Amino acid sequence: MMFVIVGYGRVGSRTATILAEEGHEVVIVDDDIDRIERATDDGFETVRGDGADEEVLVEAEIEAADAIGAFTPDLNVNFAACMVGTHHGCRTVLRIDEDYREDIYEKYAAEVDEIVYPERLGAAGAKTALLGGDFNVVTDLAANLQLTVLEITDGSPAVGKRMSELELPESARIYAHGRAREPLTIPLPGTELAVGDEVAVITETDRADAVRSALLPASA
Repeated sequence: MMFVIVGYGRVGSRTATILAEEGHEVVIVDDDIDRIERATDDGFETVRGDGADEEVLVEAEIEAADAIGAFTPDLNVNFAACMVGTHHGCRTVLRIDEDYREDIYEKYAAEVDEIVYPERLGAAGAKTALLGGDFNVVTDLAANLQLTVLEITDGSPAVGKRMSELELPESARIYAHGRAREPLTIPLPGTELAVGDEVAVITETDRADAVRSALLPASA
């Protein structure tokens, strides 16, 4: 697959490295000359320029990309890059900082395929380490696993079903659940899913589409 990564900071560089290690093609877009030089030294094809500029993204071959990840610290740049990606038929992943207000989250969440919170993931790892767990185990498995949070919407085949009744791929596990915009917690087998719920799922990457089919409406 082919991916465009906007922003070669901590999040973008790590994501690009994992994708490249799995054999995917990655193009880096960044407006900082030092980061572009570092990405080039790391072996990536690069385009220097503003990730919010469609001409820059076209130069990065956005028209041929399967997905775009917008991972700069600037939400406006990230959102603009994702909108260009949507225009060109790409899957879009938007980085957002956790301290944004809920109304900001809702505004942007409706327009992109996925939102990621680097601070939240980092905090989860730190907490696991402090409690004596080995968060590196997740890192070692990351090449084969995909973690995602999905909202149960009207028309989902999961509405009204208990966790234990969901027909997920054998490798998939729901590891957290929350009612509409409430914090995610460990789910119970008898918890019944309703419209507006969110579920956090871990699955093998090649079974992600099957998970979506089990949890999202057919038109999603």
